[in-house]
Formats: sequence, structure tokens, C-alpha cells
Amino acid sequence: MRADKFLKNARLIKRRTVAKEACEHERIFINDKQAKPGSDVKPGDILRVCFGSGEIKVRVIETPDHVSKESAQNMYEVLTQ
Repeated sequence: MRADKFLKNARLIKRRTVAKEACEHERIFINDKQAKPGSDVKPGDILRVCFGSGEIKVRVIETPDHVSKESAQNMYEVLTQ
């Protein structure tokens, strides 16, 4: 699954366009490598998302195409905040 789509589906970032911009501005890392919006995200990957006030590190558990709001948090495990 694309990095920008995963971030949106997992509800880590509200909109896919914002997720795309975050990737382009070097704020998203997959396994400690800078992610592009189209970078592949798969189960087991470690994502680091840098926000203005801090960062969050998560481990990808699953990457389903369609996710309800209630099951979005089952897509990842929070490692650090």
C-alpha cells in the first residue's frame, strides 16, 4: 500500500493530500529511510511521523484497502509518542 494512503486509512493524518505533502517535506520515514508518497508500506515496517510539536513511531500490523473508523487503530501498534 502507498505510504500516503496508509497514513490516511490509519487515521494518523486526516487527509491524503496532507499525507502526501508530509512525505514530500521529509516528515515521514519508513524503516529510518525518507518516504515518498508512493513508497510501499507493508506489515512489519516501522513508520516515524514527524509533526510540528513532536513525532510518533508505529509498527505496521496490516494494510487493508478499506477500513472503518473503529478498526483503523488495528492497522498499527504505537511504539513511541
